[in-house]
Formats: sequence, structure tokens, C-alpha cells
Amino acid sequence: MIKGIAVLGATGSIGRQALDIIYNHPDKYKSVVLAAGRRVDDLIELARVHRPALAVIADETLLPALREALAPLGIATAAGASALADCVDLPEVDMVLTATVGYSGLAPTVRAIKAHKDIALANKETLVVAGQLVNTLLSESGTRLFPVDSEHSAIAQCLVGEKTDTVERLLITASGGPFRTWPAEHMASATAADALKHPNWSMGAKITIDSATMLNKAFEIIEAHHLFGIAPERIEAVVHPQSIVHSMVQFTDGAVKAQLGLPDMHLPIAYALGESTRLAGAEKHLSLSDYATLTFEKPDTERFPCLSLAQYCLSRGGTAACTVNAANEIAVAAFLAGRIHFGDIYNVIADTLAAMPFVSTPSYDDYVAVNKEARARATALINAINV
Repeated sequence: MIKGIAVLGATGSIGRQALDIIYNHPDKYKSVVLAAGRRVDDLIELARVHRPALAVIADETLLPALREALAPLGIATAAGASALADCVDLPEVDMVLTATVGYSGLAPTVRAIKAHKDIALANKETLVVAGQLVNTLLSESGTRLFPVDSEHSAIAQCLVGEKTDTVERLLITASGGPFRTWPAEHMASATAADALKHPNWSMGAKITIDSATMLNKAFEIIEAHHLFGIAPERIEAVVHPQSIVHSMVQFTDGAVKAQLGLPDMHLPIAYALGESTRLAGAEKHLSLSDYATLTFEKPDTERFPCLSLAQYCLSRGGTAACTVNAANEIAVAAFLAGRIHFGDIYNVIADTLAAMPFVSTPSYDDYVAVNKEARARATALINAINV
């Protein structure tokens, strides 16, 4: 049986790598839906190659251009946030790869769960924002979710054949980003160009800045808690500059299992598309002789205060992480636009968090409302900053 895949975030790094895998295995996969945010020319190019049944652009003003280009090919088109969620309902869709950026991944993932579609989740913010709700929906629907993030894919692979009650700690590795060795006084005035120079991974701008602040690692700790049910105090980040060990699991007998591989997303994407089975790939394989030294160190939460937000959000619960995510998305966009300094990102998040009302047991509508209000408050804080 050929599996129909909806690729949400098709024009991004994860989406493009997923499409490489789908294209090279036509006996296993078919691209049914391609969806993107605003990069309409890239979406048109991909649709011409992969010939999905439907192409969706989130920006409704770009629908005429999309329709004009793809109608002669018999490819249906749609636009808007509602279309992004509606597309997962197509009967030809068996699995939804959620690779959109930020909060935008929540609504289509929730729809996919309710539609009983398998999910390959690359959008960590879905679980960061609403992990408790998503897990409840997964339990009720019986839908399967396969993590795509390299760290969580690594943990899932290490847990194969193991019992949860034998797990002592989850060790989530972090490269340390471009500022791992920078002194704090230099980091405060770092430019966007500095922050975008990730030493190992090729990623989109938003996730690269999150790596520079190490908020992405805080988010991955939150995501790991919701994925694997391990208590927050037993999940920690470990800086591993080489990015070869993608994560580790330590067991109660002292044994540690690790998953190693090159810093390339093809492997975890293929593992998720294959429903936790291995797919032979043509990508370059790891040669350990090329990496004679693998090092590990504790993260510095004084220079990277965003990392401490993981334990705060998990202990607080409710809408805390939703607020952090919303404020961060606004702050990162402002930093990339040159409106605030690098050091302001954490301050905007912390000040927004302090000013926001808290909902302890949120519904989906509560998450939507908190996300909207937190963005407005973060925007107001940024408008008051003079760079």
C-alpha cells in the first residue's frame, strides 16, 4: 500500500527533505497535499515536481498566483489558515507531516488527530503550547504520533524494547549554538547575522535563533515530557558541540543508550514516515573514525536563561508554555528585523509571562485566546524598546 502524505511546511528545510524521501520511494509514499505559508513560488515549483492533489498557501493574497500556475496541471488549490487545517481531512491522506513553524502547527495537528490520521510531528510548538490537550486527544482517538525532531526520534529509538519504569533520565543533546563560547557581554550585542551562523545544522531562521538562545532546547525538554511521560526533573539538556549524539537515555541500572548519526534530518524524517521502521537511504552514513573526539558539557543557564524556562513551564503547567512560545515568536521576529537586541529576547518573554493571566486547565479556545493576547503584550513591550 502506498501511503498518502500531507506535507505541511513543504517549502521549509524539513518539508523539502521529506519530499526527497517521498520522491525517492514512490513504491511507499505519495505526496497528496503540499502546504506552505508565504513562499508561493517555491510551493509552485515543488507542486510541479511532486504533483500533489492539493496545494495550500496560508497567505490568502497569494492564492490567485498559485491557482494560475497549477490549474493547468490539474492540481487543486486553496488558501488561508482554515484551508491549512481542512486539507488533512482528505481521504487520500494517511499521514500528516507537520513541519510548519511555530504556533501555526497546532490547529492542523489537532484536526489530523480528530480525523484519525497518523502524524509525523516536526513542529515541537504543538506539544509545547498544548501538550496536555494533544495527549488527551491522542488517547481518545487512537491516533499515532511519530516524533521527527532528531532529539526525540533518538530517544524513541533508544526506548525500543525498554520499559518506561527502567528509565532514570532523558539526556537531550544541544550543540550550544553559535554563542556557546561567547562571553555574556558580547552576546548581548550579537547581531542577527551572528545568531544565524549555526555551527552544525542548516535550518530556518526562526529555529536557528531559538538554537542561539537555547529556547529550542527548553522546548525540546517540554516536548519530551509530553511524548514519553517522563517527569520533568528527569529530563535534562547536555551540550554536545559535535551534534553526532542526538540524545541519550540513562537507565536505572546505570546503562546509557545513545543514538548517533550525522547532523542531517533525513534519518529521523524517514524513521517517522516509516512508522518507526528503518528505510535504507542513500545519504552519507556516519563514520566514527571521522569523529575521534565527542565531548559533553553542562549548559550555562546564566548566559542562556531561556533554557530555565523549561522547568518553569512544566512545573507551572496550564498556559505558561503557550505564553512563552507566543512571546518568543514575536521577539524573534523583532530581533531578525533589527528592532531589538539579542539579549532583549529573554526579557520580552519574561515580562510577557509576568503580565499574562494564567489558565490552569485550558481548553483549545483558551490556548487560542492566550496566544493572541500574549502576542499583543509582547508587541507592546517591543514597541517600547529603543534600539
